[in-house]
Amino acid sequence: MLHEKSRLAIVSALAATDALTFRELRDTVGLTDGNLSVHLRVLEAAGYVEVEKTFVGRKPQTRATLSRSGRKALVRYVDHLEAIVREVKGL
Repeated sequence: MLHEKSRLAIVSALAATDALTFRELRDTVGLTDGNLSVHLRVLEAAGYVEVEKTFVGRKPQTRATLSRSGRKALVRYVDHLEAIVREVKGL
């Protein structure tokens, strides 16, 4: 799930902060609105991201946060990559 580079970028960006608006996240990871929407739905369905839609004044706003299981999945993924690096380096 997280091996796909766009989803890894989204989860990594969300791990660095409490929450990001759709626009902030889009600009941070450099995706189009459509691509970001699709990846957020996949991550939300997996339980890795929580998406909240509210109104600020009269304008809709979408905010995304990394869930507890999403943070755990990211840590597992990074641990796995570190193990591969240690193996390659013969550590």
